[in-house]
Amino acid sequence: MEPITIIIGIVALILGGVISFVILKSTDAAKGKSIVEDAEKEAERIKKDKLLQAKEKFIELKSQHEKSINEKNREFNKSQSRVKEKETKLNQRLGEMNRKDKDLSDLKSTLEKQKDVLSKKQEDLDENKKKQVQQLEVISQLSAEDAKNQLIETLQDEAKTEALSIIQNTIEEAKLTANQEAKKIVIQTIQRTATEHAIENAVSVFNIESDDIKGRIIGREGRNIRAFEDATGVDVIVDDTPEAIILSCFDSVRREIARLSLHKLVTDGRIHPARIEEVVQKTTKDISDEIIEIGKKTTIDLGIHGLHPELIKMVGRMRYRSSYGQNLLQHSRETANLCATMAAELGLDTKAAKRAGLLHDIGKVPEDNAETPHAILGMQLAEKYGENPEVCNAIGAHHDEVEMTSLISPLIQVCDAVSGARPGARRQILDSYISRIKELEDTALTFPGVVKSYAIQAGRELRVVVESEKVSDADANTLSFQISEKIQNDMTYPGQVKVTVIRETRAISYAK
Repeated sequence: MEPITIIIGIVALILGGVISFVILKSTDAAKGKSIVEDAEKEAERIKKDKLLQAKEKFIELKSQHEKSINEKNREFNKSQSRVKEKETKLNQRLGEMNRKDKDLSDLKSTLEKQKDVLSKKQEDLDENKKKQVQQLEVISQLSAEDAKNQLIETLQDEAKTEALSIIQNTIEEAKLTANQEAKKIVIQTIQRTATEHAIENAVSVFNIESDDIKGRIIGREGRNIRAFEDATGVDVIVDDTPEAIILSCFDSVRREIARLSLHKLVTDGRIHPARIEEVVQKTTKDISDEIIEIGKKTTIDLGIHGLHPELIKMVGRMRYRSSYGQNLLQHSRETANLCATMAAELGLDTKAAKRAGLLHDIGKVPEDNAETPHAILGMQLAEKYGENPEVCNAIGAHHDEVEMTSLISPLIQVCDAVSGARPGARRQILDSYISRIKELEDTALTFPGVVKSYAIQAGRELRVVVESEKVSDADANTLSFQISEKIQNDMTYPGQVKVTVIRETRAISYAK
């Protein structure tokens, strides 16, 4: 190829390359401008979006702020309303206080006026009193001081008389109590030593079908009756009493053995010394067993546990003893129940109280130590068989032989008296008791103004009902004293009688 051609070719290639570069360059510039324009548009759009978001946030915050301000304004208005309401109430109270102050001032002035009037009236009364005293001094020819001294002397004399009367009543009451205690000691001594004077408690009547049996009981030349008396230790009295044989003995247990033995002999029909000895021995064993059973049954019924066997046997023997004509076992059971009830009411040990109540007269059962008071003997027996010290003290102190050291002791003393004091519990003639009660009531009815009278507490208290129109309160006191004086002078009675006068006033009206 020719050089020029080659050069032309090269130049052509270079020009082509340049042209291509220029063309490419222009094309890139157009694309860049387009990209820039797109970016500016996107930026403008983003800017508008952010502005819109900012405006919306501002509007939202503004709304919340306005709402908070409105809420605070409402609360402030409410507070202001409450303050105004309180202020109104305070003004009202202030007005009321002002009115009350005015009313008080008016009342004070009224009272001061009335005080002046009363003061003036008091002065007038004092003046009148002074004049009346002067007139009385002129009439009585005594000064006020002399009259006062005479009145004091009269009152002193009356007080001395009344005091002497009270002292005399106290002395008489002490004498009656001393006599009563002395009689009680004598009766207890008679019963415990079993003297021949205690006839009602020392004999038993054995009824038979015919008098022919009396000869069989006596036997040939009296050998049967002598054998029976030797075996039982009981005196058999066969007299003219129809269809009856009397068994006499101070030991109630032996008397019961004799009665049962005689009943078995008469029923069997074989009466001779050998048979008598056999029946008496068997009956004695039966009675001993029965005494133990009675003691056990009594302790079970009362809920008393752990009692010594010897004490149980003594409790059973109480069944055949009496106290003032009252069965000793029944009296002890009743005392035990009363003690348990009172101990429960006072919050004390009911079991110990019931135990002491059952055993309080245990000293009356033994046949020996007759010279020892039964309360002391009972306490010694309880100590011997391991009883509680409180129970032992209660037994020994129920007749004040020893000092009381526990709260159960006075309970035993009281319940023992309650059990024996009720009407019918101990030996007493019913007709004389009713007669004394009626005499008490009739004595009260003899006084004017008395409507009804009731003797209660076995004649230890007399309640008198009077008419309120005829008897005043002052008259009631006088009437009570007069009735007690009449009873004291005209009647014979143990202890003392309490006289209570009852005066009732009623006001009645009707609604129509």
